[in-house]
Amino acid sequence: MINFQNIMETINMIEKEKLDIRTITMGISLLDCCDSSGKKARTKIYDKITKYAENLVKVGEDIEMEYGIPIINKRISVTPMALIAQASDDKNYVEFAKTLDKAASAVGVNFIGGFSALVEKGYSKGDKILIESIPEALAVTEKVCSSVNVGSSKSGINMNAVDDMGRVIKETAYLTRDADSIGCAKLVVFANAVQDNPFMAGAFHGVGEGEAFINVGVSGPGVVKAALETIKGANFDTVAETIKKTAFKITRAGQLVANEAARRLGIPFGIVDLSLAPTPAVGDSVARILEEMGLEVCGTHGTTAALALLNDAVKKGGIMASSHVGGLSGAFVPVSEDEGMIAAVKAGALSLDKLEAMTCVCSVGLDMIAVPGDTPASTLSAIIADEAAIGIINNKTTGVRIIPVHGKTVGEEAEFGGLLGTAPIMPVNKFSSADFISRGGRIPAPVHSFKN
Repeated sequence: MINFQNIMETINMIEKEKLDIRTITMGISLLDCCDSSGKKARTKIYDKITKYAENLVKVGEDIEMEYGIPIINKRISVTPMALIAQASDDKNYVEFAKTLDKAASAVGVNFIGGFSALVEKGYSKGDKILIESIPEALAVTEKVCSSVNVGSSKSGINMNAVDDMGRVIKETAYLTRDADSIGCAKLVVFANAVQDNPFMAGAFHGVGEGEAFINVGVSGPGVVKAALETIKGANFDTVAETIKKTAFKITRAGQLVANEAARRLGIPFGIVDLSLAPTPAVGDSVARILEEMGLEVCGTHGTTAALALLNDAVKKGGIMASSHVGGLSGAFVPVSEDEGMIAAVKAGALSLDKLEAMTCVCSVGLDMIAVPGDTPASTLSAIIADEAAIGIINNKTTGVRIIPVHGKTVGEEAEFGGLLGTAPIMPVNKFSSADFISRGGRIPAPVHSFKN
């Protein structure tokens, strides 16, 4: 029997509370595209992506029309390109990035992720070449996203890679300086990267995945905030229970879309990522959820505790609503993509140090943070090292997507447009970390990782 109350509730969540499916992401394995000839490998890559994802955008649009649920992005993730390209004798992988971009444009998706390398324990030949290719690759492509995993709880932190990534980020910022260094918004540095993440810029199709999967990322911060508005003054038991019930409803919508997309495309369903993904639009903010719990401004004392409650309750509620949950799953705190976070930075309540503390309990890390363009590469590397340490010690995924905006400083803003939003330039610690970063080598894995 149709429950009309549930129907009206869902309509209200979509129309007034900005419920949406943030992305349908098709993961595609390119392991069978390896070739000693780079040109032949790129032809195989293009042909396979365009074959598998030919109808991805159309199916997403059809589901959106039929069910009335907004689906914001359609995306592709592929096997980390360092693994594929190193079979060739190419000395630079920019042409591989161009092929990914061309394939993404051909099928009409918003982004393609997987110009990636996994270097938590060291470099292979292909890893080194890919990392050196990142700045140019992101400067000459539109849809390509890149990620590098520099640490894991089992391996520790590859500090040589951390050092290199600071320089890569600086060079990427310079090469895309005419667009507020937007290339850095398409690059994330991970610890404990996951293989089935549907969200950009960190999506890639892991080697442990199958031939292809459909992964879906949900959203709905506005729905959670609206639910909390109905229980003002209630204790935290009630707050947690309310968030759990709301997350269940949001995830149910994601499961519906995922199953339908998988059926129509003939590709197996992979996972639903439960992450609450904000946008720059008013009413679609994770920061405003935290403030609804009683914080005057996001970033004040109590923010980390509020975020911990939110993240845990979202997972507890969502995991019961989907047959397979994965990806990052929790609550994102990307500064430029969340109007409440932007307002908190401008008010002086939210600093880089406070964001670092919040990442101990959220689902990813320092995300879409703009800093002065003259920030030293070693400082960027040190920020990455701090986040990686949080990840490996706590056995969770952490990432850094930081943008040293060329030619701009504290008090100014960077404008990226669309879902990437606007970022106020945030100050960094003025003291040097150069001698620390230049040591190189590996920070060992924590003792509690030794479980077998």
